[in-house]
This record gives sequence, structure tokens and C-alpha cells, in this order.
Amino acid sequence: MASINIHSGKGSADSHLHSNTSGSPRTQSEHSEIAPGEIAIGVVIGRASEYFDFFVYALASVMVFPAVFFPYLQKLEGTLMAFVIFAFAFLARPFGTVIFMAIQRSYGREVKLTMALFLLGLSTAGIALLPTFAHLGFWSIILLSLLRIGQGVALGGAWDGLPSLLALNAPQHRRGWFAALGQLGAPIGFIIAGSLFAYMLANLTTEEFLDWGWRYPFYVAFAINVVALFARLRLVSTPEYARLLDKSELEPAGVIEITRTQGRNIVIGALAALASYALFHLVTVFPLSWISLYSLRSLSDFLWMQVFGAVIMAAGIVVSGLIADRMGRRNTLGTLALLIAILSAFVPMLMNGGEAGQNTFILLGFALLGLSYGQAAGAVTANFSAKYRYTGAALTSDLAWLVGAGFAPLVALGLSAHFGMAYVSFYLLSGAVCSLAALSLNRALEVRE
Repeated sequence: MASINIHSGKGSADSHLHSNTSGSPRTQSEHSEIAPGEIAIGVVIGRASEYFDFFVYALASVMVFPAVFFPYLQKLEGTLMAFVIFAFAFLARPFGTVIFMAIQRSYGREVKLTMALFLLGLSTAGIALLPTFAHLGFWSIILLSLLRIGQGVALGGAWDGLPSLLALNAPQHRRGWFAALGQLGAPIGFIIAGSLFAYMLANLTTEEFLDWGWRYPFYVAFAINVVALFARLRLVSTPEYARLLDKSELEPAGVIEITRTQGRNIVIGALAALASYALFHLVTVFPLSWISLYSLRSLSDFLWMQVFGAVIMAAGIVVSGLIADRMGRRNTLGTLALLIAILSAFVPMLMNGGEAGQNTFILLGFALLGLSYGQAAGAVTANFSAKYRYTGAALTSDLAWLVGAGFAPLVALGLSAHFGMAYVSFYLLSGAVCSLAALSLNRALEVRE
């Protein structure tokens, strides 16, 4: 991580050369603050490591787990079972947020973050070392489920408040830009994970890949988590960071109190981003599973196409910041929800349209995902008062992931396999409609209040 640049406040240039009126030098801490760009770097590093871990598991759920943990099932049923366990992390995530918020109140944010990332690394390394069904039978499935729950609890606990801090400290006219920068961790994580799996698929035999090759990305994820831990601690443990949090009142709030007083904002905030979160897995995990089951296309080639799509997503995230600062973040999110609704109508035609149609869906989907996801986090969390924003933003994110993305691969694959691809269109359309309804409700409530 780049070193933290300390910028002095007004008049600080003279403070290095002159003494104050009492004759004692001015301390740097009286004027110093962390620039929004430094906070953005911290957000990207933290989210990229988490998303890499996330996508390593997601891709393995498609290409590995049905064969090594559910060999007694047909491939479709094995993949659906793998997606059930995949969803466990999203169910566990809110509990992780609540548990680790309590730890932070008692022992501080550095202890909380260290424990959460240690649990994440331990769970990820545990999966890398986990014996398969051939060695442990059903105990392997139980252990995989427990380790997946551990990942979810850890991801909830890894909330460091940096996105909220970034939103509050970014210049008023550039908040969309800085919010977008914080979202770059998602495409970066997918690009690294997808490239690693695509390379291994292309260079290992099927036997080698299923025997030991699939474990390597989990080892890499563990190593990245260790690096990310020290990089994030280097920022969150600084006095400047603590002062900014105190100034912004970004401290944990009791979950009962925040649910009672801010429940409406949490629900609206989660639903407002539903279109983006639903599309998230419908262009990453679901199409890969569908290709593996119903197409003769090379999974390695398809993964490389998705990696290229993630590059487009990264560009779309950056562009979304420029658009949001002109149109407004909520207007941008609403417009993209409408475009996602339009895209939903073409899902069957594109996914059933051969390689050209599938590539078109992937590239268009990633482009729209970048533009919408760039503003999906915190578009309406400004509704939270300062006292509740730290915990409220975390719970809003947890709920958005759970409702919008946690079961998306399972639902989409189940619907397409048993009823046809048209039902995937309805699923994506429902997410877009919920987003538009939540944004409209939020606007109406603001006008009324």
C-alpha cells in the first residue's frame, strides 16, 4: 500500500517554519488529515482482497465442488448443492457484523479487523486443505459448510468504515467519483481470480486440476489476505484515521437500537441496489455454471471472456463516478436499473444465441454492472444520521448482498434448468423493479420529511 500522505490544513505550510504565539512548535497532529485519495486506496485494497477470496470460492463452486464434494449426484444437482453452500456466507454475514461490532466496542477497531481477517484467512486456508468426499465422505461437506459460514462471519466483521469515511470526507462535488473508486475492488478481484482459474484450466489436465490444482487459488487468497491485513491496519491504526472517525461520529451502534430507529433506511438502501447486486452474479457465476452444464464451449475461453468483461466493468465504474457527479448518484442508479430491466428481456436470446450471443451478454452485462455498481454502495445511506452511519452502512450492505446476490446463482440456474431461460429474465427484471421502487420511495419520503 502506498504510504499515507499527511496534508496540512490551512496555514500549515508556515507551521513547519514558525512557532505559535506561545513559543512552542505546532504539532502536525493539530492540522493533519488523511486525503480522500488515501482513503480510496485503503478501500480498494481491502475490497480487492475480499472479492478475490469471494470469487475464488464462487468459481470453485462451479468448476470443482460438484465433482469433489458431490460426486454421488448428477452434475446439475451437484452444482445446485454447491450453490446452496455458497449462499451460507451471505446468511452468516449480518451475524458477523453484529458480533464484530460488539468486539470493536470492547477492544477497538484494530483488534476487530485483525480477528476478522484472521478468521477469513483461516477459513480460506481450511478449504484449501480440506479432504474431499472420497476421503471423508459427508464430513467433508459438513466441514466445507462450516468453513463457508466462517468466511461469511469474517466478511461481516471485516467492515472497517472506510467507505463511509470516504463518502463523508470526499468533496461535495466529487462524491460520486470517490464512491466509484471504492468499488474497483470487485473487478480487480474477479480479474485476478478468473485469470488464475483460466490459466490452470488451460495448462492442467482435468485430473490434475480436480486433484490438487484447484487448491492453489485458495492458498493465494490466504496470502493476499495476510498482505491486505497489514496494509489496512497501517491505515486504520493511525491517529489521523481515528480522529477522522471521531469527527464523523463513525462508531458502532447497538443493533437493536439501529434496527428500531433506522430499519426503514436499511431496507430501502438494500433494495435500491438490488438490480446491481442481482446482475452481479448473473454475469459472473451463473453463466459459467450454465456453460459448464449445457455447452461444449471451453470453460477456459469463456473465463477469459469474463475477465475481459471485468476490465470493461472497471472502466464503467470509473465512468459512473463522472456521470454521478453530474446527474446525482441516485439518478444514476435509477437510470441504470432501467437499463438493466431492458437487458433482462434479451437474456434468453443472447444466452441461447451461441458463442456470439453469449459474448454479447457478458460484455453488455459487465458494462452495465460497472456503471451501476459504481454507485450501488451508499447511494441512499446519506439518510443515516452520523451516529448510525457506520453500523447502518454495514447492515445495508449485508442485506443487499443477501437479498440481491446470495441466492442468485442457485435461483438462476434452478430456474433456467427446470423452466427455461425466460425465468432468469423475470428474476433480473424483479431486481430492477425493486430498485426503481425503492429509489422512488426514498425520494418521496425525503420530500415529505
